[in-house]
Amino acid sequence: MIRHHERRRMLSGTAGLAMLAALGAGPAQAQAAASPPVQAPVPASAASARTAAQEPPAAAAVPQLAEGGAATAAVTVSGSAAGAAARQVCGSGASWLRLRFTRLDLRGDDSLTVTGSAGGAFRFTGDTWRDRTFTTRALRGDCVTVRPHFSDPSSAYAVDGYQAGTQSLEAAEVVVAGAGDICGSACADTAKLITGTIKPAAVFTAGDNAYESGKLSEYNGDYKKTWGAFFDKTYPTPGNHEYKTSGASGYFDYYGARAGARGKGYYSWDIGDWHFVALNSNISMSAGSEQEKWLRQDLAASTKPCTAAYLHHPLYNVGEHGAATNTRPLWKALYDYKADLMLAGHDHNYQRWAPQDPQGKADSNGIREILVGTGGRSFYALGSGGSANLQAKNSNTHGVLKLTLSSTGYRFDFVPIAGRTFTDSGTGTCHKAGSTTPDFALSAQPSSLDVAPGASATSTVQVAGQNGFSGTTRLTVSGQPSGVTATISPASVTVGSGGTANATLTVSAAAGTPAGTHPLTVTGTSGSLTRTATVQLSVGGGGGGTTVFSDDFETDRGWTVNPAGADTATGGRWERGDPEETQEEGVKQLGSTTSGVNDLVTGRLAGSGPGANDVDGGVTTVRSPAVTLPSGTSTLKLSYTFAHRDNSGPDDYLRVKVVGASSTTTVLERTGTAATDLDGAWKTLTADLSAFAGQSVRIVVEAADAGTASLVEAAIDDVQITSS
Repeated sequence: MIRHHERRRMLSGTAGLAMLAALGAGPAQAQAAASPPVQAPVPASAASARTAAQEPPAAAAVPQLAEGGAATAAVTVSGSAAGAAARQVCGSGASWLRLRFTRLDLRGDDSLTVTGSAGGAFRFTGDTWRDRTFTTRALRGDCVTVRPHFSDPSSAYAVDGYQAGTQSLEAAEVVVAGAGDICGSACADTAKLITGTIKPAAVFTAGDNAYESGKLSEYNGDYKKTWGAFFDKTYPTPGNHEYKTSGASGYFDYYGARAGARGKGYYSWDIGDWHFVALNSNISMSAGSEQEKWLRQDLAASTKPCTAAYLHHPLYNVGEHGAATNTRPLWKALYDYKADLMLAGHDHNYQRWAPQDPQGKADSNGIREILVGTGGRSFYALGSGGSANLQAKNSNTHGVLKLTLSSTGYRFDFVPIAGRTFTDSGTGTCHKAGSTTPDFALSAQPSSLDVAPGASATSTVQVAGQNGFSGTTRLTVSGQPSGVTATISPASVTVGSGGTANATLTVSAAAGTPAGTHPLTVTGTSGSLTRTATVQLSVGGGGGGTTVFSDDFETDRGWTVNPAGADTATGGRWERGDPEETQEEGVKQLGSTTSGVNDLVTGRLAGSGPGANDVDGGVTTVRSPAVTLPSGTSTLKLSYTFAHRDNSGPDDYLRVKVVGASSTTTVLERTGTAATDLDGAWKTLTADLSAFAGQSVRIVVEAADAGTASLVEAAIDDVQITSS
């Protein structure tokens, strides 16, 4: 039985169309074997649309908005236990249907297939969809056959409604628009584009929505007077300015449930045949972080052929802020699941990039980034340099990005405010528009290794399931030259539906191996599927020193915060990211790094001012991955900064320790000094690790504000261990 409030939500926004027929009884009449949907060209013209549902994002229910002219209907179709019969859902006169599942619980090897009477199918396997309410991609025809393949008595499914359209799927377009960096002197002008010119079904924001600090009073000021006019169709993300108010409380208070869970701010929603993912680039995005794991699970549970994501900080950027490389793990997850678009702000200008992989290489299977920080704030200059992948840019025109979306692709148009003339437009085809076949992606990180004769290096090989793929993948490596051995452990990994699995590639060069560069090919094989990844190997000459370990913190190399679970710091805990400068009687937290844009820092955000995100309440600890030192002499070198106000004391400190098999050595200790104001400055530590020769060691870094509350900031960068 459908609960009353669910039925009311399903029946809203039908655009005045009559309800379509509910359930076709009797045996299935459509072929249940999986087949890919027919591909269609990208529509060239926009069509305004209204939403068929406007509900806030929820953790276990993904909102589904429909194209203009689509209708919704309620049905009751379910099945459970072994031998559950196939059922049909039909809508008289429909060209396509999308089914809404309120339950899909698949146990063991059980599966379920949905097949359109005029083409298209999707096969569900694994536990990805358990405890999730979602709507499928559109399936062609006026009926959809639901065919369970159940042998486990606990397997079950339930469908409570559907969307349907009488126009062809090719013509079923829907419009989404938005921008970042909004209020802003020109936010009234950009709001007029939304309400008057474009009239989209949904609006995204790419962060820094209400200046200067994202306070609730600022949201209730100019933002509410302008962009607040379409609050009920807005799906926001926060920027760094929102976090100048502690915990971005003004942002979460203003948007409420529309902003996702408080403190997280990431969520997803569907519109037409597109899956949109709102991400929070102000919290941890590292591989294995809560957000990154959620993203992979969310992408694995989407049946949509097209995917767009949006956040504040762009990975690729030729503006003043530069590349936010700490977003790369999220890009990697999106790339693994064949996402199509990434929308961003932060730099107050417009940039359009060609599809790229997570390392910035042009890739027809990559993600197109469009940076649209043009919502109303004053402009930032663009760099004079460029990139071969940068296709369009502008730094003097406010406007919004209009996306006209179909089931197979998209058209983008930059729409300028009145009186300005810059425009940009183009089209793209979704990577999964013709594919529902289970597949997997294979990658290696790092993708290049430098090994001296007599030394070894490792890379992490990852298998990521796509389109419901689950199973065992056998891993091999080839291409190693004479004198080099390469092994992968374990040699086989098993991936659950929507999951990932890792193995370690170890490459060793024997003494006397000639110098040279060699591409190694890692191959993954699962049944008839074969995928490869390349690792570039450079062998050094002369039998000299080698780099045993290095980390510039531009990617996640496996450092662990609070490894013993005993940290007491209530704020300013270690994190990897792009730090924001703080000043109080001089610079305390440095906004610079010694290389790249990221370091390891005690609270990377400036927050609402100095002291807002510094170390507070005790000790914060971070530990490196294990590093095996060769025999002989090894040297640790790293950059660090330690700063404090004149309210500091000797119980405030920065310490670097090396922990071996049976002993621990403190190689750096800097403590606070009462009545002394110490500004931040990058310095270099060099330490001899010969006492740990042949051992597996970890580097442990501690920072503390352990006594009377004081202002304490610390960071490290460019850690390197070399041996000779």
